[in-house]
Amino acid sequence: MDEHNIQDDDKDKEALAGLSSVPPPQRKMHSYSQQLRTNSAHKRHHQVRKHSLDDIPKPTDHYYNNEDSSDDDIFARNSNNASGEDYIITHSQRLDQNLSLDSGCPPDDSRNFQPLPEFIGAGGTNSIFKVPMRATVHPRRPPCHELRPHPLRETQVGKFLRNIACTDKQLWAGQECGVRFWRFQDAYQPGLGTKVRRGDEDAAPFQESGNTAPTICLLVDSANRLVWSGHKDGKIRSWKMDHSADEPSPFKEGLSWQAHRGSVLSIVMSSYGDLWSGGEGGVIKIWPWESIEKSLSLRPEEKHMAALLVERSFIDLRSQVTVNGNCNISSSDIKCLVSDRVRAKVWCAQPLSFSLWDARTKELLKVFNIEGQTENRVDMPSSDQGGAVEDEMKVKFVSSSKKEKSGGFLQRSRNAIMGAADAVRRVATRGAGAFAEDNKRTEALVLAADGTIWSGCTNGLLVQWDGSGVRLQDVSHHPCAVQCFCAFGARIYVGYVSGMVQVMDLEGNLVAGWMAHNGPVIKLAAGDGYIFSLATHGGIRGWSISSPGPIDSLLRTDLAEKEPIYSRQDNVRMLVGTWNVGQGRASQEALMSWLGSVVSDVGIVVVGLQEVEMGAGFLAMSAAKETVGLEGSSIGHWWLDTIGKALDENATFERMGSRQLAGLLISLWVRKSIRTHVGDIDAAAVPCGFGRAIGNKGGVGLRIRVYDRLICFVNCHLAAHLEAVNRRNADFDHIFRNMSFSRSSNLLNNAAGMVRLLFFCCSLAFSTYLFRLLYSSGLPLVLSVAAGASAAVQTTRVTNAAGVNTEETKLDLAEADMVVFLGDFNYRLFGISYDEARDFVSQRCFDWLREKDQLRAEMKAGKVFQGMREAIIRFPPTYKFERHRPGLAGYDSGEKKRIPAWCDRVIYRDNRSGPVDECSLECPIVSSILLYEACMDVTESDHKPVRCKFHSTIAHVDRSVRRQAFGEVLQVNKKVKAILDELRYVPETVVSTNNIVLQNQDTSILRITNKFEKDKAIFRIVCEGQSTVKDEEDTAEYHPRGSFGFPRWLEVTPAAGIIKPEQSVEVAVHHEEFHTLEDLVDGIPQNWWCEDTRDKEVVLTVSINGSCSTETKSHQIRVRHCFSAKTVRIDSKSSTNKKSQGGSRKISSSSDAIDDSRN
Repeated sequence: MDEHNIQDDDKDKEALAGLSSVPPPQRKMHSYSQQLRTNSAHKRHHQVRKHSLDDIPKPTDHYYNNEDSSDDDIFARNSNNASGEDYIITHSQRLDQNLSLDSGCPPDDSRNFQPLPEFIGAGGTNSIFKVPMRATVHPRRPPCHELRPHPLRETQVGKFLRNIACTDKQLWAGQECGVRFWRFQDAYQPGLGTKVRRGDEDAAPFQESGNTAPTICLLVDSANRLVWSGHKDGKIRSWKMDHSADEPSPFKEGLSWQAHRGSVLSIVMSSYGDLWSGGEGGVIKIWPWESIEKSLSLRPEEKHMAALLVERSFIDLRSQVTVNGNCNISSSDIKCLVSDRVRAKVWCAQPLSFSLWDARTKELLKVFNIEGQTENRVDMPSSDQGGAVEDEMKVKFVSSSKKEKSGGFLQRSRNAIMGAADAVRRVATRGAGAFAEDNKRTEALVLAADGTIWSGCTNGLLVQWDGSGVRLQDVSHHPCAVQCFCAFGARIYVGYVSGMVQVMDLEGNLVAGWMAHNGPVIKLAAGDGYIFSLATHGGIRGWSISSPGPIDSLLRTDLAEKEPIYSRQDNVRMLVGTWNVGQGRASQEALMSWLGSVVSDVGIVVVGLQEVEMGAGFLAMSAAKETVGLEGSSIGHWWLDTIGKALDENATFERMGSRQLAGLLISLWVRKSIRTHVGDIDAAAVPCGFGRAIGNKGGVGLRIRVYDRLICFVNCHLAAHLEAVNRRNADFDHIFRNMSFSRSSNLLNNAAGMVRLLFFCCSLAFSTYLFRLLYSSGLPLVLSVAAGASAAVQTTRVTNAAGVNTEETKLDLAEADMVVFLGDFNYRLFGISYDEARDFVSQRCFDWLREKDQLRAEMKAGKVFQGMREAIIRFPPTYKFERHRPGLAGYDSGEKKRIPAWCDRVIYRDNRSGPVDECSLECPIVSSILLYEACMDVTESDHKPVRCKFHSTIAHVDRSVRRQAFGEVLQVNKKVKAILDELRYVPETVVSTNNIVLQNQDTSILRITNKFEKDKAIFRIVCEGQSTVKDEEDTAEYHPRGSFGFPRWLEVTPAAGIIKPEQSVEVAVHHEEFHTLEDLVDGIPQNWWCEDTRDKEVVLTVSINGSCSTETKSHQIRVRHCFSAKTVRIDSKSSTNKKSQGGSRKISSSSDAIDDSRN
C-alpha cells in the first residue's frame, strides 16, 4: 500500500515527536503499491490505520469449497522489475477471476485481496533445497494399480489394515475390526463414495465382515475355499471365500475357536494339512486337520460343539520340548511361521533365533540363532533386562558425603567427571550392544522357489538359508528394516520400513527397487498378475509382475495423456501467525486482534509461539522429557486453549495437533468444512541450544496432508545477538536437515537423546573443572572461561559427530510440496545506529531499512532459506519493545537501546521452480501471499505478533477416476496386451507316469522334464484329495486336506523346485507307516486292531509355472497304497509300474505321460 499516503493518528504523532530527526540519505524513493496499481484502472482509497494495521474488508462467504475445480486460469507472475529490487511483482487480475469463480465470494470483495510482491532467496536449485520433482505419473517407479488409495490416518482409527493375502480371484485384508476382500474382476471399478465410511471413498468396491477383534495374520486355504485369520483376542476364525456380490454385507465368520491366551501372531498350513499357530511367549500349537475337518462338517447350530472339538485337539509343541522347566526354544514372541513344502518342514522365526520342525512327526529338528549357530538350550528369562539399564542411568554425579567434601572443589569436580564418564561408558556400551543386537532381529521369513529360505532383519540384512538351517550368504541392498517378503516365480520381493520395495533374483542379486509408499510396507502378496503392497497407513497398490520392463513406459505415457480426465484443482487459504511471547500471557483481545479478526475466509490456521516458558530448570526438564517422548507443559496447554477460544474452536475450527519443545510451541487448526481433505498430521522437533541438545533454541514442526499434498510448518527460534549471523544460518541448516516427521526416526532420536544428555552433563562438568583449574593457576578469568566453554562445546561436538547418520536419505522438508518457516529468526539490522533506525521507522522508509536487513542479505547470498520466498515487508520492525507501551514510542529506550529489527518472519517455498509456474500435477502447489503484517497494537510482549495469509491452489488426482483409466489402458493398448499375453506362457513339461502303486515302505521315482529351451520351469506338487478304494463300480470321492496337504502315510520329496531348461528332476514318492507320539508306547504301535487296512488312493497335481508366468499348467498322478500283496491293475494308457522282487524301491517306466494342460 502507498506508504506516503498513510496518516498517523494523534497519539502516534505525540510519541514520534520526541524521536531524533535524522534525514534519510539522498536516494530515489518509490512506492511498491504504485507498481501494483499498474494493472488496475481505478485508484484504491485507503483508510486511516494505526501503523500497519490495515482495515481490510472481509468477504462474507468462505473461500474454499469441496467441489472439484476445472478452471484452468491460474494467476500469473512476472519477474520484471524496473526498480532493480530482488523480488517479483504479482499480477492479480487472473487471481481475482479465480476468487470470484471458485470461492463464491462477491467479485468486488474478492478483488480487495491482491497478492503481494515477493523476495526470492538465491540457492534454490542446489542440493537439498531444490524443489522436489513432481509429475503426472511418478517417473521413478512403475505405474501402479491403486486398489485402495492412501487414506488419511485420522479416518482409520480402529479400522487400520494390518495384513493382506491373495486367493485366485480375490485379495483379502485383515483389519482392526475384522476382514474384507476385493474381487479382482471389480478391481478397476470406481469407488463407492459416500456409501462407505471415510477413507474408503476412492477404494475399489469391497465387501466387509462383521466386527471382530483386530486381525493380525491371514492364511489362504484354496483346497477348502477358506481364509483363516488369527486375531488379537487369541481366536482363529475361518471365512468362506465364495461370496456372491448379492450377499448381504457384513458377512459372517465360519468355524472359530480360542487358540491362544494372547494374540495369534502367525498361522500356517503344513505340508500335511495341519494348522500351526504361533503366539506370545514362544507358544506354538498344532491343530490336526482331522479335528478341523470334522468341525467344518457340523451344522451351523452345532457351532459351539465344533469349537470345543478343535480346542481340545491341539498339540503344544513348547510343552513337548520343555524338560525340568528348561525349554529348547526361546520364550520370545513368535514372529512368523513358514511351511517348507519342499522338504515337509516348518520354520519358526523368533526375533533372535529359529527353530526347525518336522511337519509330519512334529519333532524339533534344530534350534539355531541368527548367526546360524546351533543352540542346545535357551533359558527362559526371569526378569526384564531393561531394569538394569535404568539402574545404570540413575547415577549421582556429585557425592554428598562429608569425606569427599574435604577434597575441595577440584577433587569433587574430578570425581564428578570420572563418575559421569563411567556412567556414560556403561550406558553407551550396553546401549550399543542392545542396539546392535536389536538391529539383527528377524522381522520376516519367506520360502523361495528354489527351496531356500530368506530372512530379513531390522538392519536391512537379508540372510539366505538352506533347508536344514545352514546359513548360505547374507546381502544388504537397503539400510532400513525389512518388514515383509513375497516370492513369485524366480523373484523375491522385499518390503522395507522406508516404503521401498526391492526385487531380487534367487541368488540375492538386486534387480530393481522403487519407493512404493511414503510409509512402511508391512505386507506383500501376489495375485492376478500383480504384487500387492500394503502400507502402514492402509493404502494398497498393485505392481505388475513384469515391472520393471517395457510395460512401464507404455502405461506411463498413456496415463499422462489422460491427465485432464483425473486431474483436479482446489483452493485453500491458510493463516500463519508467529509471536515471541517473552514468557508472558496474552489477553483475549490481543489474540482476537492478531488471529480472530482475519480468519473468516481461512481454512487452516497455524500458530507458532516462542519463549512460552523459559528458565534453566524448565529447559533441563524439557530435555529430559524429550528423551522419553513426553512433551508439552501446563502453560503450553493454556496457550492452546486460549487460542482455541479466539478461533471459535469446536464450533468453527478443529484442533488437529501441536508440538512443544521447551519454549517453542506450534499448533494447527482446520476449519470443519474442509476437515475431510486434511489429515495425516505428524510432529517433529530439533533442538539447537547448547550442544544441539537443549531446546531454548531450535525448531518444532507439523506436517499435514492437504488434498493429498504434503505441507510442512516449522516454528523456529534461532540464535540471538547482532553478530551471530553465521550461527543463525547454521541453526536453520541443522533444523532443515534433521527435522524428521517419521515416528521411527523420532524414537531413535529419543533413544539417542538419553546418552546425549549424559555426554552433555559430562562436558559441562569437565568445562567447569577446567575453568577452575586454569583460574586457580593464575590464568586470566576471561581465558579460563573461554577454555572451559570451548572444552564443553568440543566435547559435545565429538559426541554429536559420532551419532551422525551418514546414510543419504531424502529429507522430510526437502520432499514436501510446501514448506513454511515461521518464528523469531533473530536476524537484525546491520550498518545502522539506533537513532537512525528509529528515525527511518517514524518516516516509514522501509525500503531503505530492508537493505540493512541481515536475513535479506543472507538469502540474497544463498546462505540461508535457499530458494524460499517472503512478501516484501511493509510493517515496522517487530523488536524490541517495552511491554504495555503502545505505538512506535514503545521501542526499547533503556540502557542497551537495542536497534529495532524484523526478527519475526514468515518465509515459504511451494512447488514452483521459477518465478512463473502454473498449477498442475507437475507443479501441484502454487501459493501467493495476500496479507503480511505485524499487529502493532498488541503490547503484552517485547515482540509484536506477525501474521501472514496464503492463498494456495492445489492440484491433485482423483484416484478413483485414474484407476478406471488404468484399467482402460490395460484393455485398449495393444502393446500392453501383448506383453501381458507373454506372461501367460508356461514351459512345456512331461512326467514319466500318471499312475503309481505303493505298498508298505515302497518308493517310486517320478521324473519331471522341462522340454523348453529358454526358460526355467517351476513345479509344485500338492494332493488334491484322498479316497478309500471301494468296488470298481463305485465313484471315488476325494477329500482334500488343508491347503492340499499330503496324507500322513505319503512322503513326496522334493515337493517343489526349479527345473532348468531341457533338464529333468526326480521326485521320490514314498510310503511310510505313520504313528503319532500318542500312538506309541515303548516304541510299540497301539490300537493296531483298529487300523484301517483298506487301500487308499490320492490324486497328486504337479503345477507348472514359468519363471514369471501368471498361468499354470498341471499334470495329475494317481497314487494308490495297497495293503494286500495281490496284483493291482490300474488303467493307464501311457505307462505301467514294475515291482522289484526283493526291494522296496520302484522306478517308473521311461515312457512319458503328457500333461493334461489344465489351466
